[in-house]
Amino acid sequence: MNNINQLLVQAQAAYDVAEWSLLTQCLQQLILETDSKHFQVVEYQENLLELALSVLEEGDFQQRWDISKIFIRLGSMAIPALIAILEDDTAEDELRWYAVRILGELKEAKVISPLVELIQSSNNEELRGMAAIALGELGQEAILALTELLAHDDTRLLATRTLCYIRNKETIAPLLSVVQDSHVAVRVAALEALSSFHDVRIVPVLLLALKDVSDAVRCEAVRGLGFRPELRDEFDLVTQLQAKLYDVDIDVACAAAISLSRMGCDEAAEHLYKVLISANTHPKLKTEAIRALSWLGIDSGLEYLQTALNELDSPTLWQEIVVVLGRVQQPFLSQKATEILLGIWHQQHPATEINSIKNAIALSLGQLGATEAIETLIQLSGDRDPQVRLHAIAALKNLAPEITAQQN
Repeated sequence: MNNINQLLVQAQAAYDVAEWSLLTQCLQQLILETDSKHFQVVEYQENLLELALSVLEEGDFQQRWDISKIFIRLGSMAIPALIAILEDDTAEDELRWYAVRILGELKEAKVISPLVELIQSSNNEELRGMAAIALGELGQEAILALTELLAHDDTRLLATRTLCYIRNKETIAPLLSVVQDSHVAVRVAALEALSSFHDVRIVPVLLLALKDVSDAVRCEAVRGLGFRPELRDEFDLVTQLQAKLYDVDIDVACAAAISLSRMGCDEAAEHLYKVLISANTHPKLKTEAIRALSWLGIDSGLEYLQTALNELDSPTLWQEIVVVLGRVQQPFLSQKATEILLGIWHQQHPATEINSIKNAIALSLGQLGATEAIETLIQLSGDRDPQVRLHAIAALKNLAPEITAQQN
């Protein structure tokens, strides 16, 4: 008890000389002391609150950050004072921002109304954004209030983004209500959030959004469908997604390649291969198609990459294929990947004349870890290019350390 009284005296002394950092330290120690002695903070709460408010109102950014933890410890008894700050239009913005932030962390239903009011009335976007985050922290209790904000043009986007943050199935219905909103940002935010739920109502919405006039909306719809491979056959998702490989927007097309890679079937591999070898395909999409073929996790994906090595006349794409083959992780495919890489070397593919690709071959063989690559790596370790030798020796250290020891 003497320690507690002494800390209170020290805190008051720090307050008297406006030593806000020292005051915060005293309050933190006081909280720890009351916990260790099993005293209830309520015995000192009015004094603690008054001192904490002084730091919040007068301190700098860091001091306000530190004192926030004291308010969390004080709990609901701090709410009225914090609400008074956020409702004070004459208070500085940073102070009001902190009040809003702390109210969100307190997670009490009674703060919903003032936070919603702030979103509706304030012209300060940072304050409104923090209020939205604070509402998101409240979770399910805030959903009704946020749903009401969807009805107003000036708060719809903010409310949609906040509902996205909550990630509760109760947000599905309000989010579905804005998927055809006139504002692109609202549609994108709603689709992004809905894509995280496995609900029967959502896939038809995503399919409809594939035809949206906005590139950003189509891209979000493509991404969302990629997370539903279990519905591949029911909704013919491969056909739907392959059409987007030819979208006018390259980002949509690349997203379609990634989503197809999650479908895990030969049909998806065939579509990706056709895009890869087409002379009309954008280079960025060709690269994504190569990666997608490796991510499919099936034999045909690697077989198409092997064929593409002979069909394509691009060192950049050859190297990309070599790199992705080295990243194959499925044990049942790593053998196939190793065979393709060794085939490039033994068949004297034109790629083996390029130092950067020889580097990639050595690195990929080392990553795959197949012992049958040792002989090829030994040959590469004697290459004229020092970088090729370095990569080959590094790979040999993983596969056959005794050989590199002999060479040294």
